[in-house]
Amino acid sequence: MELIILSSLEKVFFDEKPEGKSISGFSMLKNERSSFQAAFCCEKNTVLTVSLNGVLAPFAKTYFVKDVPVGTACNKDADDFFLRKTSGMYPDLLEPVDGKISVEGGKWYSVWVEISPEEKITGESELKIIFSESGKTVAEEAVTVDVIDCCLEKQSLIHTCWYHADCICNYYGVEAMSDEFWRINKNFIKTAVEHGINCILTPVFTPPLDTKIGGERRTVQLVGDKKHGKSYTFNFTNLQKWVDMCLDCGVEYFEISHLFTQWGAKHAPKIVATDCKGRQKKIFGWKTRTSSKKYDNFLLAFGAELVDFIDKNGLRDKCFFHVSDEPAMKHLKIYKRRAALIADIFKGMRVIDALSEYEFYEKGAVKLPVPCEDHIEDFAGKVPELWTYYCCGQDKNYAPNRFMAMPSLRNRILGMLLYKYDIKGFLQWGYNFYNLQYSVKDIDPYKITDAGGSFPSGDSFVVYPSCKGEALASLRFKVFYDGFQDMMALQTLENKAGKAKVDEFMANEVVKLKSFTDYPHDAEWLLETREKINALIKENI
Repeated sequence: MELIILSSLEKVFFDEKPEGKSISGFSMLKNERSSFQAAFCCEKNTVLTVSLNGVLAPFAKTYFVKDVPVGTACNKDADDFFLRKTSGMYPDLLEPVDGKISVEGGKWYSVWVEISPEEKITGESELKIIFSESGKTVAEEAVTVDVIDCCLEKQSLIHTCWYHADCICNYYGVEAMSDEFWRINKNFIKTAVEHGINCILTPVFTPPLDTKIGGERRTVQLVGDKKHGKSYTFNFTNLQKWVDMCLDCGVEYFEISHLFTQWGAKHAPKIVATDCKGRQKKIFGWKTRTSSKKYDNFLLAFGAELVDFIDKNGLRDKCFFHVSDEPAMKHLKIYKRRAALIADIFKGMRVIDALSEYEFYEKGAVKLPVPCEDHIEDFAGKVPELWTYYCCGQDKNYAPNRFMAMPSLRNRILGMLLYKYDIKGFLQWGYNFYNLQYSVKDIDPYKITDAGGSFPSGDSFVVYPSCKGEALASLRFKVFYDGFQDMMALQTLENKAGKAKVDEFMANEVVKLKSFTDYPHDAEWLLETREKINALIKENI
């Protein structure tokens, strides 16, 4: 059996020996999570037992890296910073090692080891990974881990990765608001929070996102509406349950679902209500034009009670509102009018939208724009609170992203860039989108990873649904959070040594990190830079 210890920035394909440099150890702070991989290849088919030994063993988890099918590796006009551009099997799913693992001879596999000292262990120690066959050790390697006696600063970045509650219902076959709905959603939200998602898309109404015109997604509306002639009453029981569940999981912010349709605010979202005879019916949707006075009156009534609910829960500074996702310049007039209404209803609260035309901000249509990262230079230094996002289109000009076919460096580099640009918020649209494009049909994410060929694999979700109703992380999700930890490490250094010291370090040691499209395409550089940051933190504690 051949065994190689690799960093978390490598991806191990079954059909080739890894070319990445082997590692012997690393440092970490005592409240972070850090990972490495044990890549291996056996001569014959066998069943292996994986175990860990050392003082850090009780604080480490092992995952078997499983391959998933990639249909669309990238867009046709993508740049050259990809591992592969062909369809096939790619490493992505992290399956907890529970007992034994079966492997085929001649193929390369990887065991992912994640260490979390939980502030209980400090200092330098060895962690050994052991592979056994029928009770006999067939291979073992050790890594030296230096746990620095210092904690990372708390994450200040607001991070939302859109949560799709309807996809939970579809995959597990559960009804919205049932006991199983709440149990499974809580599991998925816990995993989100553990990986830096501290803001949750909250479906007060079924989100009008990625929906075919004239079609609809499964109803997951949290606010109960009753229609009495031309007036309405509202029931916030399920919204309160959602908020309490999220807060219990560690969520800090709530992103209220969009109040107009995607790409231009031309229609109302789907909203259902109970009529005077107790029947549920759709009262707004695709047939509701943006100029509808009935919908305006509904929003005014709903908004007043929602504001009251928000204030009673002490969430005024913790909520974000949306008008419409990704409007283009041709939608500016409509968007500005709708945005003015939302700003008037939710006075003093933050309204954000993903859009990349600076004119929307310049003309006052939006006070908190969220431009995509390859347009961020148009906004940097001009807006008081800089946010950014990426999605399916950011695979050109070397913009960071997390498609399955991309090297993990391209995923993790985001963290240092977030620090460099002093980004306050980051948005991505696909935490658990298990649908085809426009939600015309739900899919099995273990079989379809590219939304049926609509998006590059890895764009639409970062977790997989387990049979137990839990979210299984992808290696992309772990690496993404490593990037956040890099950002927090720089913030920790700033707190310990001062901003001038960090500025000096960035100017001298991280000079090659120039922009979102100009940074070293070198995993060793990133790992070495993080080690230098840790060394400086250690010097200043």
